[in-house]
Amino acid sequence: MTPDPKLTRRIQNWLETPEKKRSIMEGATLLLKMNNNKVLYRNILMFPNKYMKVLEQELQKRLNYRLQQHTHEEVETMREEVKKIEQRRFLLQEENPAKEFKAGKREDHDLLPEEIQAAYADNLGIMQRMRMLHGKLVLLEEQAEKSNTVCKDSDRYPFLKELIELDKQYHENWQKYDGYNLEKGTVEQNLDARAASRRAANFINLQKGRYRNNPTDELKKQLADNYALVVNPTEKMTAELIELGVISGPEAPAEEKAPEQ
Repeated sequence: MTPDPKLTRRIQNWLETPEKKRSIMEGATLLLKMNNNKVLYRNILMFPNKYMKVLEQELQKRLNYRLQQHTHEEVETMREEVKKIEQRRFLLQEENPAKEFKAGKREDHDLLPEEIQAAYADNLGIMQRMRMLHGKLVLLEEQAEKSNTVCKDSDRYPFLKELIELDKQYHENWQKYDGYNLEKGTVEQNLDARAASRRAANFINLQKGRYRNNPTDELKKQLADNYALVVNPTEKMTAELIELGVISGPEAPAEEKAPEQ
């Protein structure tokens, strides 16, 4: 039977919490759910200092076992999904993504309901959390490669799982925020111009490097078509596409002819 992922995550969160901040009651309850040992449960609660290490060891042992139950195929499927998420610019770029993130703020933001404003605010934290998880995952895989070993599925699984869950929440929040109709007081399901603009900008940021290395007429047209959808493109984006020859720059003013004598 496949272990309950929610329980697995709760165990993981408890073990990752600093010892001084751990809830002994929560840890003992988690262990009881798995071993049904009521005697040990009572002893842990009565003598927490004595049994803290025992509790930690027992939970770690069971966590390791639960993580190993996830099949290699499942982890590989998740890795492919995360590879698509990795292509998003805010995960890969070295620049500060918060600046561009804030550029997506609606002009009527302060007029929106608190719930809709919160969807926007929450996404900044989600984005930063995803970048942190992505960095840890990359480091984990690089260390395995350097030591000429295979990165364990059990090591990758928690990072992959959380990245996928956060990505889903990130998209849902943007849909709620971008699609909210202030006059109607409802969230419109259709992709509006703002969301289309963000999607087009993401495409350009991802594909411009590919075009630079291997320019094709098809990709040039795709970049130009997406540029036309971007609302208020940045000067940097415009300059890069002009340099690549994807779009035309402003024509220089014609020189004035001297009046005929």
